[in-house]
Amino acid sequence: MELPVINMELAERIQQVEIDYLTSRIRSIGERLGNPEGVEIHRFGKTTAFYIRTMPWGLFNSVKGLSDDDADLLDDIILYYQTRNRAFQFDVDPIHCSPKLFKRLAERGFYQNGFHSVLYGLPADKTPIHPSYIHIIEVKNESEFDHYAEIHCLGSGMSLADKHHFVNNNKGILNREGWKIFLAYLDGTPAGVAVMHISGNIASCTLAATHPNYRNRGLQTALLQHRMHEAHKADCTLVAAQASFGSTSQNNMERAGMQLAWTRSIWVK
Repeated sequence: MELPVINMELAERIQQVEIDYLTSRIRSIGERLGNPEGVEIHRFGKTTAFYIRTMPWGLFNSVKGLSDDDADLLDDIILYYQTRNRAFQFDVDPIHCSPKLFKRLAERGFYQNGFHSVLYGLPADKTPIHPSYIHIIEVKNESEFDHYAEIHCLGSGMSLADKHHFVNNNKGILNREGWKIFLAYLDGTPAGVAVMHISGNIASCTLAATHPNYRNRGLQTALLQHRMHEAHKADCTLVAAQASFGSTSQNNMERAGMQLAWTRSIWVK
């Protein structure tokens, strides 16, 4: 099977599966008793706005799916975040966008301050062969999830004192429909994690982290190959992912057979 070329229909599908997995993930945080993190997800036409009161980072306060269709709703979106006193970002994909939209963003004081790569590839039908010192399992229970939370925490540059945040805000995807969490062992030691979400027939590689002590040992390449094979086993027709432009993650994805779909622009106030 050959990788299909990007056209507008395929681009819309890839864009939507990212919105699907982020919606599912953020919704799972909001489903905690009493919604202690203050999660909100709001639709403006075809555009989705995410907000988490206790998490000021761009990922959790972003606007996705914006196009010319919703250009007239820009002021409503901006007001939504202003009333919550929150800085946010527009993640603008080159899908049904024109200079009209960019001009309106600029007129409202927004500017492009970054790029982000969106990639896609085919599921891998052959079982990957990893180095003998790497073993990968799917996380199914609380003890395995505890390893996941610790590695996610340390791999994100946080102190273990913050581990409880990663437990509380990620436990909602454990055994949740559409989600798979993987844990990689290096010589028997939990060392790397990766997550996959399936929406329709596209698998999204949504998160990956490695314990700082075990980087540059091939863990993320192995976890990526593992997820691409899991996508095949789930009868997916495509695998999608995102990465910082030109990063090691993007390099790993391209080496695994994925290619650039487009480069997203990030707009902020």
